[in-house]
Amino acid sequence: MAITLTERAANEVKRIVKEQQASGAAPEKVYLRMRIVGGGCSGFQHKLDLDPQINEKLDEVFELHGVPVVVDKRSLMYLDSAVVDFHDDLNRRGFSVTNPNAKSTCGCGSSFSM
Repeated sequence: MAITLTERAANEVKRIVKEQQASGAAPEKVYLRMRIVGGGCSGFQHKLDLDPQINEKLDEVFELHGVPVVVDKRSLMYLDSAVVDFHDDLNRRGFSVTNPNAKSTCGCGSSFSM
């Protein structure tokens, strides 16, 4: 199982974590949690969160470009070969997840089916 976090995305995660830690909103150790949740018009959505906790029985932990990434084992089945990137362009700013396991996406691109 392989998940890719681009260097650009990793740098943005580090920047956000550092900013939140400086304001006291985040603890010293925090993980980037990737998961698949039900929802949207196509059935599934990718979710990225900062999470201070892991469940050693249910989670897998990866270190990608210096960012600790946590994925629960159920979501990991659907995230094989997924790529998380960060865009800071004129028309788009934010994280994106490219998942080759998605069979189709909705019109707005925020959800997908398997």
